[in-house]
Amino acid sequence: MEFDVLHPQLVHIGGRCYRKYTTNTASREEDEYIRPYQEEEYDDRDVYCDEICGVDVNVEQTEKGYRSKMDVPSAYFKFIIGKKGETKRKLEYETKTQIRIPRQGQEGDIVIHGQDRKGVVSARTRIEVMVDSARQRLPFTHFLSLPVNGQKIKDAFLDFKADVLRECDGDRGIVPAVFQNPDKLHLTLGIMALMNESEVTKATDLLQQCREDLVNPILKGEPLDAIIQGLEYMNDEPGKVNVLYANVMLQDGSDRLQVLADRIKDRFVSAGLLKKDSYERVKLHVTLMNAKFIGDARKEIASKSQDVRQQEQLPFSGEREYFDATNVLRMFRDYKFGEHLIDSIHISQRGFYDKDGYYTAAAKVPLT
Repeated sequence: MEFDVLHPQLVHIGGRCYRKYTTNTASREEDEYIRPYQEEEYDDRDVYCDEICGVDVNVEQTEKGYRSKMDVPSAYFKFIIGKKGETKRKLEYETKTQIRIPRQGQEGDIVIHGQDRKGVVSARTRIEVMVDSARQRLPFTHFLSLPVNGQKIKDAFLDFKADVLRECDGDRGIVPAVFQNPDKLHLTLGIMALMNESEVTKATDLLQQCREDLVNPILKGEPLDAIIQGLEYMNDEPGKVNVLYANVMLQDGSDRLQVLADRIKDRFVSAGLLKKDSYERVKLHVTLMNAKFIGDARKEIASKSQDVRQQEQLPFSGEREYFDATNVLRMFRDYKFGEHLIDSIHISQRGFYDKDGYYTAAAKVPLT
């Protein structure tokens, strides 16, 4: 086995930090076919390759050894079982454990049994890493949002939309469908794949804890009076823009909003709930136009109507749609949408909306 001892990958899950080592086992014959659990087949030199930075692991001692229960949503079972059960068998083999997973279509705890506590802890750690890795690949279901949909901002946005459609008529992709719904204007701190009610509850509890640990100490009772002004875009070529957004800053010029957003994001990432991205800091922005909205509108039209003429009104198609924002930026780069009091943070549910048109909140806490 070969370990990168000096530079192992660090994985943060459930408030604990793990060093993740990889094992070069390609030459081992047993990797070609991992046999089911049989205690006499194991060699201590071949197991327990995970080093755990933390001792708060839920393992209980039983008459036959040790046991640990894990509340894992059924959506992740297939990643733990693997093709034809190979991943599960290999995990059992390398950790000297037996792992019981509920049948397909059933919810329930994953239960790990083993005669050695270290093996049970190692199996639990590896399953947590598998779940964390799979979470990054699943479509997101919820996101942390700061609503920026006050009536004055919405009115200014609708004026902006009308101005752009009038002045930039004929530019590629400048159509009504490319604009955000004004009721949904918001800042996004991060996205999450919460696969059952237990995970939603965990995220809700964490958000409430953030209010006590982060919101109150950072804001100290002072309001987040923001100014929404100026246009920016996500890529390097103004003629091929995917997302156009408005900048957000506080009237007092402080970085309190940035600090709060970064700290909350870090807390949710450490808990294994928030999907990781390439940004060290939260990008504070309010999406105004998004090429993806055109594809979404086209799909909706296709599902409701066979009228080809309606579909033809929406230009181009494909996974990497874009629009030409050259003239939009030239004429409206410093556009001022107005002032807005950011007064709450939500765990918003993707695809579900309240009567006011904003995303349904699984939980929310006040910031004032």
